[in-house]
Amino acid sequence: MAELIKKKKSVHVKDGDKILDAAEELGVLFGCQDGRCGACRIEVLEGTENLSDRTEAEKDMELEPPFRLACQCRIKKGKVKIKV
Repeated sequence: MAELIKKKKSVHVKDGDKILDAAEELGVLFGCQDGRCGACRIEVLEGTENLSDRTEAEKDMELEPPFRLACQCRIKKGKVKIKV
């Protein structure tokens, strides 16, 4: 299970779910939702190994760890802590 944190609010995400849906609950703004705009950039604080592999869109955007795009990654399993 992942925990998304924005300021002092947090939302939990079940294994296998997209981070995008939970991030919307925290008021994270999204643009294209398919990895082209970068508006949904998140910082992975813990559990990078528990996220899906980087997509081509993330590689094309040249995001370096610990940053990912919420619209592109899923929780595989285990604990993940993300700052949005």
